[in-house]
Amino acid sequence: MVVTVKIVPRYAETDQMGIIHHSVYAIWYEEARTEYFNKVGIRYDEIEKKGIMTPLVELNCKYKMPAYYNQEVQIKTKMIELSPVKFVLEYDIYDKNDKLINIGKTTLAWADSKTFKIINLKKMYPEIYKKLETLVEK
Repeated sequence: MVVTVKIVPRYAETDQMGIIHHSVYAIWYEEARTEYFNKVGIRYDEIEKKGIMTPLVELNCKYKMPAYYNQEVQIKTKMIELSPVKFVLEYDIYDKNDKLINIGKTTLAWADSKTFKIINLKKMYPEIYKKLETLVEK
């Protein structure tokens, strides 16, 4: 499943050249990730209530073209890998002309919110894991 989020870059997100600062992309990934889980019906706040956290393990970001202030972008998010202990999401960011601006990838772990130890989601919450398995894009 691919979920698309539209963002209009704010002035505060730009650098002196009027280009979106490189640090903003990680924030956009987080916004896209939250919307992805909302759309698939597994809200972050709901899984947190169950005692599950998703700490970031790895972030990759490849800049293809600049994004600019007030020029809408689209972030297409998909899950490309799922295991009982982690998941990987990929983000493709496009400008209004469908030109690829950025490719990102985040790896997040499944962790217990009290101990911060990695958990086996498939064993502890099989209903959530089963739903997520149907979403993985190969």
